Amino acid sequence: MQKLRANKTIIIRLLATLLLIAGYFLLAYELPHYKREYVLFIVLLFADLYLWSALRKSIFSHKLWLKTTITSLFWLPLMMVIFFIIGAAVVPIIDWNDAFRTFWIGFIVVFYTAKVFPLFFLLLADLVRLIRKIPSFITKENRLEIRNQHEGISRSKFLQYLGYLSGGLVLGTMLTGMFKWVYDFNIVKKQLRYKRLPAEFDGFKVVQISDLHLGSWGSLKPLEEAVRHINNMKADLVLFTGDLVNFSTREAVRFAPVLKEIKAPYGVYCTLGNHDYGDYVSWPSKMAKQKNMNQLFMLYKDIGWKLMNNRHTLLEKDGARIALIGVENWGAHARFPKRGDIKKATEGLSDDIFKLLMSHDPTHWDHIIIPENYDIDLTLAGHTHGFQFGIETKGFKWSPAQYLYKEWAGLYTDATSPRQIYVNRGLGSIGYPGRIGILPEITLFQLKSDA
Repeated sequence: MQKLRANKTIIIRLLATLLLIAGYFLLAYELPHYKREYVLFIVLLFADLYLWSALRKSIFSHKLWLKTTITSLFWLPLMMVIFFIIGAAVVPIIDWNDAFRTFWIGFIVVFYTAKVFPLFFLLLADLVRLIRKIPSFITKENRLEIRNQHEGISRSKFLQYLGYLSGGLVLGTMLTGMFKWVYDFNIVKKQLRYKRLPAEFDGFKVVQISDLHLGSWGSLKPLEEAVRHINNMKADLVLFTGDLVNFSTREAVRFAPVLKEIKAPYGVYCTLGNHDYGDYVSWPSKMAKQKNMNQLFMLYKDIGWKLMNNRHTLLEKDGARIALIGVENWGAHARFPKRGDIKKATEGLSDDIFKLLMSHDPTHWDHIIIPENYDIDLTLAGHTHGFQFGIETKGFKWSPAQYLYKEWAGLYTDATSPRQIYVNRGLGSIGYPGRIGILPEITLFQLKSDA
C-alpha cells in the first residue's frame, strides 16, 4: 500500500511537471513577448501552495458549503490563469472579446496582488516561529515561561490576521481603481517658455494624449467624455504619442467615430508606440501582420489623424514657422522596437527653428536625443503610464515606474541645456485595467515666447 501511494505521488508530480512545460510552450507560441512572465506564474503557483498549507486546516473545520466556497475562491485566480493560457492556444487572443479579455486579465492581477500581503505576513509569522524554536536561543525554563505568557493571541496568529486584513484592503482598493479611478481623467495644464519660439506662436496651445490602449476600454462612454474634455480646451494642435491598441488594430475600429470628433485648427498628429506594431501576439503569417499594420495606417487616415513616421512638418502662423517632428517607436529596453530615426525625421531643418518632437518612449530622449546633441526644444513622450500606481502630491511624487525610467511622469529639463521632455501618464491602461494614485491624463501646454 505504501509503495502504491509513493508511485501515485511520483506520477502526479511527473504530470504536473509536464503540464507546466506544456503551458510554457503554449504561452510562448501565442504571446511570445510574455513568455518570460511564465516564470512569475510558476512562482505564483508555489506561493499559492504555501499559502494554502496555512489556510487548509482552518478552512476544513467549516461546514461543507462554506469550505467549498472558500476553496473555490482561493484557487479561482490560478484556474483563471490556466484558462487564459489554454484559451489563447485554442482561440487567438486577438479574436477574444476585448472587454472580456481585459477584465479576465485584470481580475487575475487583482486577486494575486491581494494575495501577496497575506503571503508576506505568513512568511514573517513562520520566521518568528522558527526563531522561537531554535534550541540554542532558548532554555527549557524560558520555553515554559513563554508558553505561559501566550494566553491571548499569539504573535504569529496576529501577523496572519494582519495579512488577511491588508489583503482585503488591497483587493478593495484595486477594484475601486478598476471601476472608478481608471476613468477619473486628470487635466494637467503647463505653461512653457522658449527663446526659439517665434513671437507669432506666443500662447499657442497644444494638447497631448498618449497610450489609449483601446483594447482595454469596456465601452465608448468614457472615451466620449475624454474627447469632450479635449475639444473644450480649444487647442491649436492635438498630439497623440502612441500605443493606440494593445494587440491588434481591430481593437480600435469601434472607437474610430469617437476619435474622429477630436478637432484642432492645426490638426491632429500621431506617432507609433511599441504596442501598435502587433508584436505582442503570434500571427499566422508575415502577410497577416503587415495587413494589421496597413489597417492601422488606414484607420488613422479615416479619422483624419496625420501619422508622423520619422518625418517632420512645418506649422505656420502669420509668416512664422515651427517644426513638428515625429519618430516611430525607439525604446532602450531590448524587448521594444528601435525604429525611430531622428536623423531622417529632422533632415533639412534649420538650426534656428523651434522643434517639437513626438517620441513614444522617454528612453529615446536619454539615449539618443541628449547624448547625440539634437537641438529639440520640447519632446513629448508617454509609454510609462506612471505604472498606473503611485502617490502624487504637490511636494511628493513616487511610483515603481521611477526604478525603471529616469523620466517617468511630468516635465524634466536636461541638466546641461534648456531642452525639455514631458512624459504623459497615459489615458488608457494595460495589464491591470485600473489606476491607483496615478490618474489618466490629458495635458494642455501653452507655449510662450521669450524671443
